Amino acid sequence: MAGPTPPAGPVLPDGLVAVVKLDCPTCVLVAPVLDELAARAGGGRLTVYTQDDLAFPVSAVPVADDTALAVSWHHGIETVPTLIRVKDGSEVNRAVGWSRPQWEALSGVDGLGAGLPEHRPGCGSLSVDPDLTDDLAVRFGGSVLRSRRIELAALEDEMEAAFDRGWTDGLPVVPPTEARVLRMLAGTTRDPADIVAVVPPDLTPVTVEQVAINAVLAGCRPEYLPVVLAAVEAACTEEFNIHGLLATTYFSGPIVVVNGPIAQRIGMNSANNVLGQGNRANLTIGRALQLVVANLGGGRPGRPGRPGVDMALMGAPGKVGCAFAEREHDSPFVPLAVERGLAPGTDAVTLFAGHGPTAIVDQLSRSPESVTRSLAAALRAHGHPKLAIGFDAMLIVGPEHGRLLREAGWDKARFRTELEELLMLDADPMLRGVDGIDEGLPATFAGRRVPKFRPGGLQIVHAGGDAGLFSAIMGGWAGGAMGSAPVTRPITDTPGESSPLPSDLPSQPGGPA
Repeated sequence: MAGPTPPAGPVLPDGLVAVVKLDCPTCVLVAPVLDELAARAGGGRLTVYTQDDLAFPVSAVPVADDTALAVSWHHGIETVPTLIRVKDGSEVNRAVGWSRPQWEALSGVDGLGAGLPEHRPGCGSLSVDPDLTDDLAVRFGGSVLRSRRIELAALEDEMEAAFDRGWTDGLPVVPPTEARVLRMLAGTTRDPADIVAVVPPDLTPVTVEQVAINAVLAGCRPEYLPVVLAAVEAACTEEFNIHGLLATTYFSGPIVVVNGPIAQRIGMNSANNVLGQGNRANLTIGRALQLVVANLGGGRPGRPGRPGVDMALMGAPGKVGCAFAEREHDSPFVPLAVERGLAPGTDAVTLFAGHGPTAIVDQLSRSPESVTRSLAAALRAHGHPKLAIGFDAMLIVGPEHGRLLREAGWDKARFRTELEELLMLDADPMLRGVDGIDEGLPATFAGRRVPKFRPGGLQIVHAGGDAGLFSAIMGGWAGGAMGSAPVTRPITDTPGESSPLPSDLPSQPGGPA
């Protein structure tokens, strides 16, 4: 991360410098050695810094106070005891832990620690304690953050303050302290000052740092931040049209579908309860996107007597935030991002303007033809059985329905071709007034066949749990130029491969989960 140069730390005195703590058996072991170094002429001047107890070590050696950990942090002490040789204010060499040969070579004193083991590993320095590192970085590292600081009164509750200031979506948020924001920024390689997107409706240029603040509010972990950044970029394109999606009275909001190895790496769910509660990554990634739009772009819903930009008449629970991973490892289909033009294995997000889900139940089909007809029948009712072309949709094929297709050798191209043929509809039964229903297609469609969805208006993904022949429809808003088109963006700014996190995503040799 680029930023101001951290302030200079304490300068070490010339001679030998030891850093110790009482809560370290190896430091206690070498306490007599420190006395030897101080007493013997060859040792030169010795300064001992203690991290936790000014009464340690008990010896004739004066003890310097490093309980604030400024010396340890600025001089990169990761293990105690550490012995350093300093000349003209600069470090010459150091020994980590207890090693008689290394301490003798560094100090120029032979025969140190008679009766002690020759080697003994040290303990972790308090300056690298995970519970302290974020606060130490804030205290000593020099701030790289440019956002406005807000001081709360001593008796002000952090959670209530967020509600009072309008930073929430109706649920509690995580207070975005400087330490938490710095930790979040470690999840991306991008400069905090980089502009991610111009966010409607206020057309606010939004930086990586500002997105990170809202990711903290949402409850994200740092490794989720690249996904959130890609989602923000996708949402603010002309094609996706987040401003129009906010202004419509329809139900929909942004749905984030994640493809690629990153989904398993950050612990996203693509299986049981994929659209429900219980998975931190799924819930907070979508929420972070919505908080960016609301807090930075001004896209908030109205309240009684206080109009807002989000004009949805009913909305949907997913507008708090909706994100999930596609179940790729046993899918009959190429992943959504691949179908939309990216290379296999690419980490990517696809945004779709939708809501739902609506359940599709077919427990009896045992052939790909039958299950495809079932899914088509359910899709024909999307929006209204007598309406066509206007509304997009996302079909989430469950694993048991997907298994029927996979075992029959149907790939996505075959499935889509069959499905789209079944979704070519006779317009006459759909005309206005037919069956006593005023809603429907205008009379100009009489005698024609019409597609239920516009070209490119139906997205197909594979997700969900086993042991049930269910699929789902995520209803969509108006598609294309008169509404929103799905947008896919690669995720390119991850700091590097991290260790896989516990996940409910099964792994599959030879392919991403």
